[in-house]
Parts: sequence; structure tokens; C-alpha cells
Amino acid sequence: MLRLYDTRRRAVVPFRPRSSPITLYVCGVTPYDTTHLGHARTFLAFDVLVRHLEAAGRAVRYVQNVTDIDESILQRATRDGVSWRDLGRREERAFLADMRRLGWRRPDVMPHATREMPAMRAMIDALLEKGCAYDITGGVYFDTTRARHFGELSRLSAARMRRMLAAQDDAALDDPERRHPVDFALWRQVPSGPRWPSRYGRGRPGWHIECSAMSLRHLGPRIDIHGGGNDLVYPHHENEIAQSECATGLRPFVGWWMHTGPVRLEAEKMSKSLGNMVFVRTALERAKPQALRLYLLDSHYRRPFDHDEAELIRARERAAALAEALGRGPVGPLGRDGATREVLAALDDDLDTRTAIRLLERGAAKASVDAKRSLRHLARRVLGVL
Repeated sequence: MLRLYDTRRRAVVPFRPRSSPITLYVCGVTPYDTTHLGHARTFLAFDVLVRHLEAAGRAVRYVQNVTDIDESILQRATRDGVSWRDLGRREERAFLADMRRLGWRRPDVMPHATREMPAMRAMIDALLEKGCAYDITGGVYFDTTRARHFGELSRLSAARMRRMLAAQDDAALDDPERRHPVDFALWRQVPSGPRWPSRYGRGRPGWHIECSAMSLRHLGPRIDIHGGGNDLVYPHHENEIAQSECATGLRPFVGWWMHTGPVRLEAEKMSKSLGNMVFVRTALERAKPQALRLYLLDSHYRRPFDHDEAELIRARERAAALAEALGRGPVGPLGRDGATREVLAALDDDLDTRTAIRLLERGAAKASVDAKRSLRHLARRVLGVL
């Protein structure tokens, strides 16, 4: 049985989805720069999860959003002297091209925030009607005191929350008249830049309402798995829980919260804000897609990953050796041989791709002809390293 770590419960627990197909929502890109290894590692972890579930005969409905309106995009567009729409479209195309080269199982739906305004306004209306939100001069804010379980996901103190909020790209836009310092914007009235009409004034949505509205519209009020990088636990995912559960009256909003560890370069988190990125397309100049997948999956998804050029080169050699050991024969159905069972058991153990890859390498060297067909299935269709 598949067992997954749930951030809310702080435990690895048996995965028993409430829906069929299994519903999965992963927070996607904010397209203002090219895909770096941190993005790729997160999306490849969920790629393997979906492939693993589907290989077991489970249907999955996978949604990954595109945050195509955001203060980060507006700031970068202003810096570069380009249209924010043109910037977003260009970088989204680059992201999709990078992920296609990595053999990504594209999500079933990729909603764009700018095309989902009616859903966001409808959710804000519901929150206002239920008294979970309030309208002030600067826009509409969520009242965090109305969320009984607020803070359960992140387990942060109020002081730590305030410090983290102050570092957000949109912090300068927060209305000082909001009731509580950790109340967050659902809709902001803004004097300039892209704006949309609403009964609360012309403006644009807060970041958090985007994902709540899109997951509700495309997956329903409760979803099985919600994922993203662990830097999203607070404020983004904490705020999603609060507004989604208040709007629908259903709890829990998410069955399993899955968060990936950061990719680091010289002990610093790889991020656009720090400018210390290694881009996917640059890495693919030194390694084939299968080797880069092996490299990024050769560590448990929840742990930090330290980029190492020497290990990337070694992954290239390992991928080539694995391809030679498995041969070029047809991909068969998953068998009952010992090596196949061991690899599947590793994946069932909180998606332990590191152990699964090592078991695959070990099993390939001594597998029978029939077992190799099964192992080729795992290598190519589940892990994507062949």
C-alpha cells in the first residue's frame, strides 16, 4: 500500500483517497524567469507520483496552475521594459519546453489565474457572506480569527508569521487598516497596472485566493493531494486552507499535503530572488534528460538537495550504465519478480525514488529476460530514467 507523508499530520500514513479519480493539485510556476533545477525537482517528484499511481491502475486528475498575474511578474516586466503579458507568455513557453524535454507527464488541466477571475470573485463573495472576510478601503481581506484551525499546517508563531509576511513581494500593498497583521488580501484595489472589475472596486486578486478558486473549480471542494515546494507551507498553503474551508464549510480541504525540499547551491536555496539559479536548459547541455531526471530524483523529495556538478556527471554515467544493463527490448507489463517488487515497495514508501533507483540499478544487472521487460517499464514509464 502507498504511504505518504502529510505535512499537516507530520506523519507518513497510508494513502486512502476519497475520490476516483484521485485528485491532485500542485502549485505551478510564476512565469517570469526560465525553469531552474528547484522547479524541475518539485515537478518531477509529482510526475513520478502520478506515473506510479497510474501504473497501479489508479486514475488521476492532475491540476497545476500558472500564476500569470503576480507582483513578481510586474516588477520584472518593469525592470526589463516589457509587457507583463508578453513576459509571462514567453517564460511559460520556455518552462513547458524544458519540462517536455524532461519527459514530464503534463497535467490534465493548467488553469491560468488571469482566466479564472469569475471563480475568484465568487469565492470572495461567499467568504464575505459568511463573515469570514471584510471589505475596507484597500480591498477585501480574510479575517484569520474566523479560521479555527489557522496555523495548524505551518505551526508557526504569530511573530514568525508576521516576519515572513513582511518579506513577501506584495507586502508593500497590504492595507494598514486590516484588522489583524496576519489577515491576508483576497482582492486589492490598486491605482495602476493590470486591474479587473469587481463589486469591491477595480483591482487584482491576492495570490492565495487564486489557487483556492482554481482547485475548487477544477477538482471540487475537497482534494486528495495538494503539493508544492516547502517554501509554500506559509503563507500560501496555510491561507489556502483557511479560505477554502471557510468558503465551503468542509474540512479537511486536503487529505495529504506534500512538500518538496529546496534545491541549494553552495548551501543557499536556489531561487529567482537570490539569482543563484542553475537552469534546466543549461544542465541539459551536460546531461541527457534521463540522466538529469536520475540526478534530481536521486534524493528523497522531502529533503534539501545540494546541486553538485560532479554528481550530475556521475548521473550521466549511471543512466548510460542502466540503459546498457536493461537493454533495448520491449517494455513489458509489471511483473512479480523480486526486483520489480522491491522497486515498487520503495515507491510505496513515501515515494522513495532514491532507494527505487538504486534497487533498479542493482536488479537490472542480474535480471532475467522477463524481469528486464518489467524493469524497463519501471525505468521508462514510472521513473523516466531510461
